[in-house]
Amino acid sequence: MKQLFTAHPRGVGESYWQHMASAFSFGLRMCIAGLACMVHALLPFLFTATGRNTIKKLHDQMITHRVRGETDAPVQQDSPTHLKSACQ
Repeated sequence: MKQLFTAHPRGVGESYWQHMASAFSFGLRMCIAGLACMVHALLPFLFTATGRNTIKKLHDQMITHRVRGETDAPVQQDSPTHLKSACQ
């Protein structure tokens, strides 16, 4: 049973607790950026780059700077132009 909780975190070079904190932090930032995008939908002059900037920062932290283990799927390196349309 313990294997269910530790295999993925170990595969990305983290303990269970480190991974939980990291995942919670990412999720919270995505929720906040999502709320900013919804406000932007109603008031397009507000939060004009919040979604795009959040995605870029999270991508940089999660994909390009992590330690990858053998249990992870291959990382697809999308070009930054794919991120341009986020929340615009």
